[in-house]
Amino acid sequence: MKLNFAGLTDPGLIRSNNQDAYYIDPEGRFFIVADGMGGHAGGEQASHIATQEIRGYLEKNWQSSESTPELLENALLFANEAILQDQQNHPERADMGTTAVVVVFRDSDPPWCAHIGDSRLYRYRKSQLEQITEDHTWIARAIKLGDISADEARLHPYRHVLSRCLGREDLHQVDIQTLDIKVGDRLLLCSDGLTEELVAPQIKTCLDNFPVLDKAAFSLVEAAKEEGGHDNITVVLVDVE
Repeated sequence: MKLNFAGLTDPGLIRSNNQDAYYIDPEGRFFIVADGMGGHAGGEQASHIATQEIRGYLEKNWQSSESTPELLENALLFANEAILQDQQNHPERADMGTTAVVVVFRDSDPPWCAHIGDSRLYRYRKSQLEQITEDHTWIARAIKLGDISADEARLHPYRHVLSRCLGREDLHQVDIQTLDIKVGDRLLLCSDGLTEELVAPQIKTCLDNFPVLDKAAFSLVEAAKEEGGHDNITVVLVDVE
């Protein structure tokens, strides 16, 4: 399975700093997007700690006997502990946290995804876009229960409230799933700075119009900025060839 990939992050039009972070393994083994919260310094620190610790754990234990689901869960829980330790060392950042979405391509295993929070994974297949992850937010649960509609959710004052994130002592579970991936698929990992501004048909249009990865990433970021760019925007694209 040959992979091509590209990533791009942008502070957007309102924020003075960028609390998003991403990492692309040069060998295409794994991909990470994180979106921090907790004030300027806190959010930026949390997302960078998460990205660095997840990367470090995966690299160190890549050849271990851990199954891929165990590898992913331990990587995110390890990152959570690192953020908690930083909170203790720096009380001014005690409220910081971060989302994370991670995709792993490990030899002889199907691809796997782990996520926490509202950074998302989409699969784009034959011009059809499908959201693979389910947001860990109050709003996502309310939609699932039928309490509010998706249109109402886009303007709801609680739409940013996370039910789960890295940087919390009560975190004991990470959502992990195997991925159905075929040649010709494109994966999109993104922070909510993209999905807050663009609905699925708009994301699909960008992917339809730009088969070249770098141009597609740029198109997505620019489209989100044209819609207001109220938050930091991060995208990672992976083509399966």
